[in-house]
Amino acid sequence: MTQNADDTALAAAPAAQPETTATEPAEGARGVRASAGRLIGVDLARGLAVFGMYAAHVGPDPAAGGTTGFLMELAHGRASALFAFLAGFSIMLITGRRTPKTGRAGRQAVAKVVIRALVLLALGTALTLTDTPVEVILAFYGLYFLLVLPLYRLSARTLAIIAAAGALALPQVLYIVQGALNSGENGGPGGIWAWPADADGIVSLLFTGSYPALTWIPFVIAGMAVARLDLAATAVRIRLAVTGAALALLGYGGSWLALHLVPGALPAINASAWGEGGSAASAWWSDTWGYPSGDTPAALLVASPHSETTLSIIANAGVAITVLVGCLAAVDAFPRFHRPARPVIAVGTMSLTAYVFHVVGIRLLGIEELPGSPPHVLLGFIAAVTVLATLWSRFFRRGPLEWLLGRATEPAELVR
Repeated sequence: MTQNADDTALAAAPAAQPETTATEPAEGARGVRASAGRLIGVDLARGLAVFGMYAAHVGPDPAAGGTTGFLMELAHGRASALFAFLAGFSIMLITGRRTPKTGRAGRQAVAKVVIRALVLLALGTALTLTDTPVEVILAFYGLYFLLVLPLYRLSARTLAIIAAAGALALPQVLYIVQGALNSGENGGPGGIWAWPADADGIVSLLFTGSYPALTWIPFVIAGMAVARLDLAATAVRIRLAVTGAALALLGYGGSWLALHLVPGALPAINASAWGEGGSAASAWWSDTWGYPSGDTPAALLVASPHSETTLSIIANAGVAITVLVGCLAAVDAFPRFHRPARPVIAVGTMSLTAYVFHVVGIRLLGIEELPGSPPHVLLGFIAAVTVLATLWSRFFRRGPLEWLLGRATEPAELVR
């Protein structure tokens, strides 16, 4: 089953530059460097997420096992969760990161986010119609933006509470909703609920698609909460690092314990799983074993990346926070690290372009089975996008699709 680690989140983010805006005054040369470092660190995390997405789509099949299979499996689901997390960060960059914009500036920022969301919905739909084996996430991202936008003025604490509540409750709601939607004959709409044919799109985006908004918006809201913090403060970074590690341990470790201690859990999900791969005993962190069909409550105990469970959201959110904090710290603590990391950062600044590039590349090369390509295909995609991004960034501040997206939002300046 192909899962897309989409980079649309970054389509909404401006290029890396000092974050000394009217809402966050400069603190001298040191403050400017720290602020710039924060954004560069975010771009570095985006670049890593792009490579993870490529690994999930055009890399070797994780089910093949070995070191290569293990490395590929690390990218599956976790890269897409990182992108969703960074989507929240991008929304806050537009609407006012530390202090939300108000008045006319706030209304214009909201209009920009809405326009970007609509463009992503349209672009995602268009890419889906190309019939590549990639499960395009752009349209899902557009919906995420619209759903979380009303929260942009909230504090970091309130956003974190909402994200936590969503992670705890929404997977159970999704389980019930999907069961009702699929209770008709042949898994179609029926039983308790049915919907008109022209509503298939929104039902897929909300409930039945590969990235249902109901269980992915907690990542976005968590990213919004982190963006509101003073990320230049060492104490904040330490707390975030501890939080990220604790969430990953709680999610993956909690799933491992549940699968081994709850009577009948492993046999139940193994019997209901579809797909090919390893043992269901790996469902606490890997989806190589397959996916539970959803007709057993034991499916809620797994933490495999695309299982849409509370434990998987907690674990993947922890990974996303840890990666972001690591990138921020590396950029600030090791100035010489900038040079070797510059190509990856360049990819991060044009992640929408990189995403569309890989979908078009898959279509042109006629790749029909994802994942499962030999390693040289993955390396070729990574090398091509890295060279493109590095050369482009020498002459332009934003990637080509990022520039077009920026132009599309210009009408927002007319808002009074």
